[in-house]
Amino acid sequence: MSTFTQLQEVIRSRRSTKPSLLNGKEISGEQVRELLALADWAPTHANTEPWRFIVYEKEASQQFCLDHASLYKDNTPEDKFTEAKYQNLVNMGSKASHIVAVYMKRTENAKIPVLEEFAAVAASVQNILLGAQAMGIAVLWSTGGLVHQPSMKNHLGLAADDILLGLLYMGYTDEPAKEGKRSIPMEEKITWKA
Repeated sequence: MSTFTQLQEVIRSRRSTKPSLLNGKEISGEQVRELLALADWAPTHANTEPWRFIVYEKEASQQFCLDHASLYKDNTPEDKFTEAKYQNLVNMGSKASHIVAVYMKRTENAKIPVLEEFAAVAASVQNILLGAQAMGIAVLWSTGGLVHQPSMKNHLGLAADDILLGLLYMGYTDEPAKEGKRSIPMEEKITWKA
């Protein structure tokens, strides 16, 4: 099998897995480090390497979920607050081996546009997702809860110009992968010019 065919298989078979479908089995710290090392090879304009990761494991991941739920409770107007969402945030990582917060560290006095830095971090996440698929690790890239709220940014100690791109809930699952699909035909996404 050619390298391209192997890569094609990994890309086409990658799926997001909800944290509730994880089985609680632990990923080794070495495997997580290997995935983060893949992230470090994302394309980066002017070698700014803006990707940063905060890795939560074991008790720290459970504490993060409790903190996330508390942030939701403390920063949500009473008429918008729901106990169901609060409990979902409390339990979101209960079966996850690791939770990784991914953010863009804005380069001081940067001449590189924010959009390019953001894209570099997104590319680093794709490297993680593809590496995890190749290792048989299930992942959900979550942007729910308070991910894009100032209270979460403050909780994580991010600088004013840093941007949180999401949380990666990582673990193993016993559930079979769902069939992949695309809604828009490829021909509608391409304009050929000759």
